[in-house]
Amino acid sequence: MSTLAVRLDPHAVDVLFANDAVHFVLADGREIAAPLEWFPRLRDANDRQRENWRLIGKGVGVHEDIAVSTLIG
Repeated sequence: MSTLAVRLDPHAVDVLFANDAVHFVLADGREIAAPLEWFPRLRDANDRQRENWRLIGKGVGVHEDIAVSTLIG
């Protein structure tokens, strides 16, 4: 029996918003989400403002001072 080696890459490549959550798509295909309640500036932003995000540090975080590694645990 062989096993598939999966290379985990916790860098974000995309950010998506739902009504009550922010979703991060990671380079390895995983998706993680966090409640918007955790991020008051994003929670209170309108849709146009939320779409004005940018990745920092080659995907280690998002401009709103969100580090992907803190969400993974």
